[in-house]
Amino acid sequence: MLVGGLLGVTIGVAAHVTLAGNPGLDAFIRNVSQPVGQIFLRLLFMLVVPLIVSALALGIAGLNDLSSLGRVGLKTLAYTVVVSAIAVVIGIGLVNVLRPGDGLPPAAREKLLAGAAERASGLSTTVTAPKTGVDLLVQIVPDNPIKAAANGDMLGVMFFSLMLGIGLAITHTEGARRFQGALEGLYDVTMTLIGIVIQLAPIGVAALLFTLTAQLGWDVLVLLGRYVFVVVLGLAIHQFVVYSLTVRLLGGMNPITFFRGITEAMLTAFSTASSNATLPTSIRVAEEKLHLPPAISRFVLTIGSTANQNGTALFEGVTVLFLAQFYGVELGLGQQALVVFICILGGIGTAGVPAGSLPVIALILGMVHVPVEGIGIILGVDRFLDMCRTTLNVTGDLAAAVVVSRGESQPVE
Repeated sequence: MLVGGLLGVTIGVAAHVTLAGNPGLDAFIRNVSQPVGQIFLRLLFMLVVPLIVSALALGIAGLNDLSSLGRVGLKTLAYTVVVSAIAVVIGIGLVNVLRPGDGLPPAAREKLLAGAAERASGLSTTVTAPKTGVDLLVQIVPDNPIKAAANGDMLGVMFFSLMLGIGLAITHTEGARRFQGALEGLYDVTMTLIGIVIQLAPIGVAALLFTLTAQLGWDVLVLLGRYVFVVVLGLAIHQFVVYSLTVRLLGGMNPITFFRGITEAMLTAFSTASSNATLPTSIRVAEEKLHLPPAISRFVLTIGSTANQNGTALFEGVTVLFLAQFYGVELGLGQQALVVFICILGGIGTAGVPAGSLPVIALILGMVHVPVEGIGIILGVDRFLDMCRTTLNVTGDLAAAVVVSRGESQPVE
C-alpha cells in the first residue's frame, strides 16, 4: 500500500503540475483512476454487514455466559467500554483543537464535493443522522434488521449484532452452539475475502491518491502529514498517560514495571499490526513478566484481542472528523456523539487483523454524510498507523488484564 500510495502521489502531482486543466487528464481520471478506486471501495462496502454481524456477535458471545462469569466478565466489559470511550474522546478532542483537515482551497473542495455527489449512489447510507438523544435511542433499535442492512442503517445492524451476541452467551443449547459455529464460519470467510480485497489495496490506493493529487497537487499531502501527527499524538497520550493511570490506580502496579514487562508484546504488535497474531506473546508476558493469574489473564486477553481495541476506536474517530474537515462537512455535537458511540462499538466489532478497521470507517463516513472516497487519502499511510494503533490495542489488553486480575485469585469457570 505504501508503494502504491507513493506511486499514485508522485504521478498525480506530476500530472497536476504539467497537465492541470488538460481534457485528456480529466478523461483519464473520469474513466480510469476514479472507477478503479471506486471498485476498491465498493468491495470493502460489500463486506461490511457480514463482518459487523459476525465479529460483533462473536465478540459478545465470547464472554461466555455473563451470569456465571460474574465479576470477571462484567469488569472486563465495563473497562472496555469506559477506556474505549476515553480513547475516542481524546482523538476527537485533538481533531477539534488542532483541525488537521482545514486549509484546503475552497475551489478545490467544491470540485471534490461535486465529484463525490455524482458517485454517492450505493456508497452512502440512506439513513439520516439523529438530531436528538431521543432520536438516537429510537434509531438504534431496528424494526427489521434485514431492512436496516439494506438501507445502510449500521446503528441498527450493530444493535442487532449485540443482541445476537448476548443471546448466544446466555443460550445453552446445541442449536445455539451450531449457530455460533455458523457465525464463526461467516467471520472466517469474510476475513478471507477482506484479505483478498486488501491484496488489491496497492492498486486501489494508487488510483485513489492519483485522483486526489492530480486534482489538488501538494495541498493534500500537507493535510495528510497533519493527520498522521494528530493520530500518533492521540495514540501516545492514551498509551503513556491513560494506561499508566489505569494500571497504577485500578491495577495497583507500577507503570514502569508494566511497560518494561510488556515490551516484547508491544514489539510483536508493532511488527505484525495484528492483535490476534500477538495474542500468544501477550499471554506469555502476562504470566511470566507481569505474574498475573493465568485463568484470568487468558480470558481477558482472548476477549480483548477482538473486543478491546482502544487504538482502533481512537483512529476511527480521528479519521472520520479529519475527513469531515477536509471536505468542509461540519459535524455538530450530536453527530460527533454519534461518531463516539459507533467507534466504541466498532472497537468491539473490528477484526484484530491488519487493516481490519477500514470497513468500519467506510460505514461511519456514509452515516455522517462525508464522501466515502476520502478514505483513499489515508490508505497510503494506514500501514504505519495500523502498526501504531495495534501496539496501543495490545497494551490496552494487557492493562485490562492487570486491572481485572486485581483482587481475583480464582480461575474463571
